Amino acid sequence: MTTIKITTNYFAPIEKVFDTNRNIDIHQQSASKTKEVAIAGITSGLINKNETVTWKGKHFGVYLTHQSLISEMIYPTYFIDEQLKGQFKSFKHQHFFEQKENFVEVTDVLEYETPYGIFGTLFDKIVLKKHLTNFILHRNAVLKNLAEKK
Repeated sequence: MTTIKITTNYFAPIEKVFDTNRNIDIHQQSASKTKEVAIAGITSGLINKNETVTWKGKHFGVYLTHQSLISEMIYPTYFIDEQLKGQFKSFKHQHFFEQKENFVEVTDVLEYETPYGIFGTLFDKIVLKKHLTNFILHRNAVLKNLAEKK
């Protein structure tokens, strides 16, 4: 299992930060580099607990689909999206929101397992972990910019 942990500070109200992070339209905007679009389930607006979204995006030159379920949500401090169908053996993305004195600290914890035994492990070590880290960093920069707009 691989774990990626990234913390981003937002200078915006916690509710706005939380909603920005679960907004399907904003996610599509932040994932435009991979041409990621919602094709089934909740395809626009805010996603909630027990709802699903199916994404289609281009990663490593190939279009892939990934169906996620919002399995847990405590507004406005926590939610989890987990893969129901997709390329990973397992995929869980936890989002933590903590109000600090003058900002909101958002921590993304992404835990996943690759299929294909040693080949999946090598692919992860050589390219996948870096790809996913950069994907989340770019996504968070877009989300931060949008959440902090007045």
